[in-house]
Amino acid sequence: MAITTASARLGTAAFTEQSPVELRPNFSTGDVQAAIDAVYRQVLGNDYIMQSQRLTTLESLVTNSALTIRDFVRAVAKSDLYKEKFLYPNFQTRVIELNFKHLLGRAPYDESEVVEHLDRYQNEGFDADIDSYIDTAEYESSFGDRIVPYYRGFDTQTGQKTAGFTRMFSLYRGYANSDRAQIAGSDSRLAAELAQGSVSAVVPPSGTDSNGWAYRDAKQGNVPNRAFARPTGTTERGQLYRIEVSGQRFPGYPSIRRSSRALVVPYEELSQTLQRINKSGGRVANITPA
Repeated sequence: MAITTASARLGTAAFTEQSPVELRPNFSTGDVQAAIDAVYRQVLGNDYIMQSQRLTTLESLVTNSALTIRDFVRAVAKSDLYKEKFLYPNFQTRVIELNFKHLLGRAPYDESEVVEHLDRYQNEGFDADIDSYIDTAEYESSFGDRIVPYYRGFDTQTGQKTAGFTRMFSLYRGYANSDRAQIAGSDSRLAAELAQGSVSAVVPPSGTDSNGWAYRDAKQGNVPNRAFARPTGTTERGQLYRIEVSGQRFPGYPSIRRSSRALVVPYEELSQTLQRINKSGGRVANITPA
């Protein structure tokens, strides 16, 4: 059952309104290619993959029915490609969050799940920990050997805890985003609330308010929270606008990318300012009248 009729507004329509990808017997060339691409997209967190990075030998095994979708998922998650994208650059708790998201399609339910995987990673290694997600009754009942994992956290279903739904929004940042391009970087998204046993609110998409998916308050606390005074009765020309920006790169050496900032500019400079932000690699999270 879909979680909400407003799934398009929450950014989940790409998952709640589509059927899971399944590689059924007697598949066509198009079917197997679609399944392989779906595995890359899911397991690699929607990150871009170059042709030279594709695991072509494993792909051929899937095409020849020598490897199931489940074992292809396992192989991609254990690959050097996955480790370079997610294991090496991130903190351990963040890696575990991503493993839950990529392999089981949900967020961790409580701190004990994270601790269990931390212990296994430390004592048995990364590959054994990957197996512990895939060789479970949960994976079997949800995906089996033929279905590509998908984000189950957006659906109401038997065995799905309510906390997993809200926490999934802390891990998910939109269908066009990737798990290596999020503003929060390598930090854990759920460590604090899992430790406290609390549940965060659903974070709305960017553009609705300053708590949107892309925008994050600066750690230094220097984001302006009010506009400069302006004459009353101004029309659009002369109106001031507050632009919330994330990930903007600044000139000089070393090159510094600021996580978030806010600008207040008049209408006449709006277009030019947006062009500068775009050229510097920044993302506009929100534009509102100041």
